[in-house]
Amino acid sequence: MNSENLLTIGYSTLSDRAQNIKFLAGVTNLVIVQNPKSDQMPSFPSEVLVTELKSLGVTKSRNAAIANATGKYLLFGDDDLEFKTSGIHEVVAFLEANPEVSIVLAQAVNEKGELRKPYPKNSHSLKLWNSAKAATYEMFIRVADFKRLGIKFDENFGAGAENYLGDEYILIADALRLGLKGTFLPITVAMHPADSSGNLRNTRKDISARSQVFTRVFGLWAIPMRLLFLFKPPFKKFGILNSIRFIIGK
Repeated sequence: MNSENLLTIGYSTLSDRAQNIKFLAGVTNLVIVQNPKSDQMPSFPSEVLVTELKSLGVTKSRNAAIANATGKYLLFGDDDLEFKTSGIHEVVAFLEANPEVSIVLAQAVNEKGELRKPYPKNSHSLKLWNSAKAATYEMFIRVADFKRLGIKFDENFGAGAENYLGDEYILIADALRLGLKGTFLPITVAMHPADSSGNLRNTRKDISARSQVFTRVFGLWAIPMRLLFLFKPPFKKFGILNSIRFIIGK
């Protein structure tokens, strides 16, 4: 399958990290370069599409990828990963065969070839209760559906914002509530290093940011949903005081 006119991979990067990107053949490669402090831009192959942002914040970059994607589908990329061609073609084929599906979550491995987290063994529909662990490099979207409904990443969340996590889950939650359908597929589409800047250590700051994601997604139901999160296996080890702070959203 030639995915070039079907799939855009939208890479988010900083100007001093752009040289790390490993571009994939057979698709449209789009690079969103966050470059607020310099008039100099890194060079790219002529076939790569480039958008420069004079701002920081990964969700601003992801939204620029949605706005500038030329393909029917968009996969979000970073500058520290390697995509797997065969898995990507499988997902694109699934989306072509299932036009009612607007979001696909796939899976990724680390540099040892091990799955990065416990993924389900079988495909299933995405719901609010099973989508919270999504990573952007696992996520494909049907661009026209997101543009038609005006669905974007919440720029108050994600790396570079005060609430620096949960942006993927919020995007999925917003899409599901507006009637879009999503599916998880146990297909490996990327290799991402196990040691990542996005890894959390359950510090008080991490717990506070995670708590705000529940407020954004569940509103008045945030407190009972935080309780369920704590007691859902594997049990979260926040400690007594931090658990109370998490539950009440402090």
